[in-house]
Amino acid sequence: MKTLFSNSSAGRTGVWPKAPRGNTAADIPAHLLRDTAPKLPELSEIDVIRHFTRLSRLNYSVDSNFYPLGSCTMKYNPKFTEVIASHPGFTSLHPLIPQLKGAGYLTQGALEILYETEQLLAEITGMHAFTLQPMAGAHGELTGVMLMAAYHHDKGNTKTKIIVPDSAHGTNPASAAIAGYEVVSIESKNGMIDPDELEKVLDDKVAGVMMTCPNTLGLFECNLQRIVELVHSVDGLLYYDGANLNAIMGKMRVGDVGFDVVHLNLHKTFATPHGGGGPGAGPVGVSQRLVEYLPISRVVKLEDGQYFLDYDYPKSIGYIAPFYGNFGVILKAYAYILRLGREGIVRASENAVLAANYLRKRLQNHLEIPHDRICMHEFVASAVRQVHQGVRALDIAKALLEKGHYAPTIYFPLIVKECLMFEPTETESKETLDQFVDDLIEILERVESDPQSILEAPRNLPVQRLDEVHAARAMELVDNAGL
Repeated sequence: MKTLFSNSSAGRTGVWPKAPRGNTAADIPAHLLRDTAPKLPELSEIDVIRHFTRLSRLNYSVDSNFYPLGSCTMKYNPKFTEVIASHPGFTSLHPLIPQLKGAGYLTQGALEILYETEQLLAEITGMHAFTLQPMAGAHGELTGVMLMAAYHHDKGNTKTKIIVPDSAHGTNPASAAIAGYEVVSIESKNGMIDPDELEKVLDDKVAGVMMTCPNTLGLFECNLQRIVELVHSVDGLLYYDGANLNAIMGKMRVGDVGFDVVHLNLHKTFATPHGGGGPGAGPVGVSQRLVEYLPISRVVKLEDGQYFLDYDYPKSIGYIAPFYGNFGVILKAYAYILRLGREGIVRASENAVLAANYLRKRLQNHLEIPHDRICMHEFVASAVRQVHQGVRALDIAKALLEKGHYAPTIYFPLIVKECLMFEPTETESKETLDQFVDDLIEILERVESDPQSILEAPRNLPVQRLDEVHAARAMELVDNAGL
């Protein structure tokens, strides 16, 4: 598709610019004035509209299509939350307005929402308190590890290591390393943390263990009770990566089973937008013994019912975000939780698990499923059977693009060869899931009868097969009118 500059025609215009107000030359310093007119594309209004309409049709979005991305939870975002977040009472509110007295009453509604969202998340997870400031899931992870470090430092513990299983999300070891810890990895057994392997590396230098439950294979960690006992026996802390809370919310409260820190991805579990570079939100909850280290400020409710931001926490890890995180995202999650209520939250988890197991059963005779048992909200399959025909997971993913589907996550987690990771979420209908599986099965059957057609896919998209290694090593970012 040509760019606007490529379609430009001298003298063509679609708008009449307003005459500048005042004396431009007098209002703007001379050294800031242009000597020549800017080189902008010259097009009619209809040319511009059609250009951007064509571009919009190239976008793949959850509003128009199914995203089976494992580990990423690309679920549909209900539009009523967007309406609420766009309310002028919130969008026009400046974060520097004083919290109390006089004009400060203008902030009470926003502070109440922050306070109540913390209470709701604490109730859902079983944690004692929350901070809503982290601006993404990975930011929440780092905040959680910093809280763990503050706890150990305050107690005089000399802790230098954090244990991360090989089934963890990739951000876990990164967050631990950024916080200054040595990362110790342990191998999974039957897709889960092996308590015996964990016990081998546990010592007084271990600050804690970061784990996801269910893990990235979509399996619930059935040895959880022993893991909690082992970690706490060395005064270690147990960190819950809440990226997969979508499978258990309303069913299990992570604080009740012994976790000390949890971060939540509001875009994964509570239906705020995901992708596109943000904004995001990764609230962090803690058990009682970590409350005093939470970031400042904290939203406090006074006896007279007023709310204000309290900075008087001497052991706090300090500021981790400007103002109070991404308020608009938090607002959407707040509305979503209230709309679902207790029954809706439980049903969301149940439907997510049901959808994943439905896909798993339909695909079990067509793909290798390394851990072919009841899964949670996602599961991992493998294309190792197809490799004998020269077809890999990447090729199957590209063939799905040709069919008009977004491909599942591939090659993660790394502990499964030729990995294909599926997460249908609770928001998709059976008809949508069936269409996706029917097309995937047709592709897998074609692998046996006509593998070359899979290796050439996709043939019907603006960008087809690329030399990916060359593209990465010899990238050219230029305006090419021939595109």
